[in-house]
Amino acid sequence: MTAKAVAFVALALMLGGCMQSVIEPAPETNLKPRDRELLANAPYQQASIPEPFRRHIVSYQRKEAPGTIVVDSDARFLYYVLPDGQAIRYGITVGEDAMRWSGVAKVGNKTEWPGWTPTASEHARLGPLPNYVSGGPHNPMGARALYLYEGGKDTLYRIHGTNQPEYIGQAISSGCIRMTNEDVIDLFNRAKVGTPVVVIAPGQGDSTSRPVVASTGYPSLNSGY
Repeated sequence: MTAKAVAFVALALMLGGCMQSVIEPAPETNLKPRDRELLANAPYQQASIPEPFRRHIVSYQRKEAPGTIVVDSDARFLYYVLPDGQAIRYGITVGEDAMRWSGVAKVGNKTEWPGWTPTASEHARLGPLPNYVSGGPHNPMGARALYLYEGGKDTLYRIHGTNQPEYIGQAISSGCIRMTNEDVIDLFNRAKVGTPVVVIAPGQGDSTSRPVVASTGYPSLNSGY
């Protein structure tokens, strides 16, 4: 793990210092038969996700309405806002500094096991790539994709699964927001087309000296979410 990654794990540990409980991976009832089949034969090893980046219910401090998705790239967390000042917090992989997008969008489309068409910039930056990769566990888009639209137009940014879960908590993507396949299935089942998505601008999210998104008080899993 790089020094930067260690620093972000330390940040997450500080922000989660009063953590009471961890939400377990998405229950089997969230998985369709195709999900079970494909995830059982995934061509990657199951990563050991650091505890701060596993799914938690947290006390949420911002004012977005329940049902809103909020992305804090600084702290490598995505929040699904719940009623009564709570949110589900997921660990994510975010874009490198030069490839981050921020703003307010909506979920314009949702896809299960999406295909992947690399962009021209990805071809240029990553070297030889196929023109198209069909959906499946080998695909870097993972099990689900939520497509972000701004002003009725596709931003080309996505919230999606991954075939590299070992990078959750880091900044290495081409700008999109990656989640573990289990977590993106959970989020996909909660979010609807039209769901607002707020991506906080760099430098405005949580830090060790300024926890502005979520506090360190965590209710128990008995809250029913």
